[in-house]
Amino acid sequence: MKKDFWNERYSIEEFIYGTKPNEFLAEQLRELKPGKALFVAEGEGRNAIYAATKGWQVEAFDYSEEGKKKAEYLAQNHQVNIDYKVTTYDDFEPKNAPFDAIVLIFNHTDSLTRKAFNAKLKDWLKPGGFIIMEQFSKNQIGLDSGGPKSEDFLLDLASAKEEFSDFIIDYLSEEQTVLDEGKYHSGKAYVLRMLAHKES
Repeated sequence: MKKDFWNERYSIEEFIYGTKPNEFLAEQLRELKPGKALFVAEGEGRNAIYAATKGWQVEAFDYSEEGKKKAEYLAQNHQVNIDYKVTTYDDFEPKNAPFDAIVLIFNHTDSLTRKAFNAKLKDWLKPGGFIIMEQFSKNQIGLDSGGPKSEDFLLDLASAKEEFSDFIIDYLSEEQTVLDEGKYHSGKAYVLRMLAHKES
């Protein structure tokens, strides 16, 4: 989707995906010692700010200027700091790598861009560092609870295993859930959830 679409969507006062963190992310962070984390396509910042309140040093990016404004507003309200860049998947260069965790929460883009980006993650992660991911699965097509309407932007178990074959996959599951993450993530949904780590 184009930058103008996301800038328009994020330009309203309401946090359209809510201000609470993604539940799967919050569950995983509770088990990890805080360190440096990268949040990919972070939008309005709810997940990055949550991590920062738990002691993580956070770097994030998105290509929406309006998303960054709302993330910085949310960070100020929670009295935390995050390093948020406005850039694209192709142009992003991490400042604080290597990371202890890289977070991929509903960061949907076309398959070519996604595969090229995911191929860089191993170099950006510390030995023993984690990837935490939740994305809509291809079975989400036809539901109105959120997500892209093109299968090319969605994952299935086979594609996830292939794209993260350089990592040790600790948990990977396609699950039916009920989302309550603002007006655009609401209702029954099919998601892929993954925890993986780089070999020590």
